[in-house]
Amino acid sequence: MSNRAAVAGHPIHPMLVTIPIGLFVFSLVADIAIYLGYGGAWPEVAFYCMGGGIVGALLAAVFGLVDLLAVRADRPVLRIGLMHMVINLVVVALFALNFALRWQDHTPTGTPMLLSVAAVLLLLVSGWLGGHMVFVHGVAVQAPGTAPTPERRKVQMPVRVERRRAYPGQPIGQH
Repeated sequence: MSNRAAVAGHPIHPMLVTIPIGLFVFSLVADIAIYLGYGGAWPEVAFYCMGGGIVGALLAAVFGLVDLLAVRADRPVLRIGLMHMVINLVVVALFALNFALRWQDHTPTGTPMLLSVAAVLLLLVSGWLGGHMVFVHGVAVQAPGTAPTPERRKVQMPVRVERRRAYPGQPIGQH
């Protein structure tokens, strides 16, 4: 089953989700560094990774919603897609709350750290559901044999003659 939101046959949603996933996970890594006693810029790194992750997740959600609307209602994958969407929205809400709690002081103390851990754990569940839709149910996968074939290059002369003109006096393959 193919999807609606695609560029050159490649679905957009899976391309975009890597950005917020990486930023959210790295914000947790920065929080762990802070927890282990590393100072420096780690609080700011966690804060700005969260902000970028929220923006990236909302952008990816638009294309995810377009893909979800392309799923036929009688398919069991619709239920999985809705769970995937709801969990992702909860993850974004947790990180938005976390971001707001750190607005004045970027250092995570207690609640923000727990919110980061809970959100990343939910992100793992949501990622598994997204993978399940693709690898088990074939969402956003083109059927074999339906991929667009590139047009052949139209050449006026054989390649060997073309190469001889480009490199006069040299045998083919030795330029």
